[in-house]
Amino acid sequence: MSTSPPASAPMPTPTPAVDLAHEATDLRMATFRLARRLRAQRAIDSMSDGQFAVLANLHVHGPHTLGELADRERVSAPSMNRTVNFLEELGYLTRTPDGIDRRKVNIALSDEGRSVVVETTRRRDSWLEHALEDLTPAERATLAAAAAIMRGMADR
Repeated sequence: MSTSPPASAPMPTPTPAVDLAHEATDLRMATFRLARRLRAQRAIDSMSDGQFAVLANLHVHGPHTLGELADRERVSAPSMNRTVNFLEELGYLTRTPDGIDRRKVNIALSDEGRSVVVETTRRRDSWLEHALEDLTPAERATLAAAAAIMRGMADR
């Protein structure tokens, strides 16, 4: 008497919600890993990501008050004050009284701070450019399309 092996149970088909959750996890992890690699490319190794973010913000958006910087970076005013004090001591930014409202102080990049942002950006772009060289044209096109989609997601 021969016995046949038990029939294997069919594999459950993933539901769209499970697939979406898995895709979200993969995208988050890949984004964080790439961001970590890019953040490692900086002009000053001892500068924290938060400190550099303040310099980059001023580079892109121009002078801000302390409160505006804190709001933009989503930190408390006392925390931003510590960061600004530190960066000012190193000569990367300046504080000047507002021309209209003397109670306000405007924080701006110094030439040294601008140099740090420009050099860090150059290093990060160079690292990424070299990484893109190893990809096929189709892979680069896929990443260009993904970058546009990710910008749209971030702007929502």
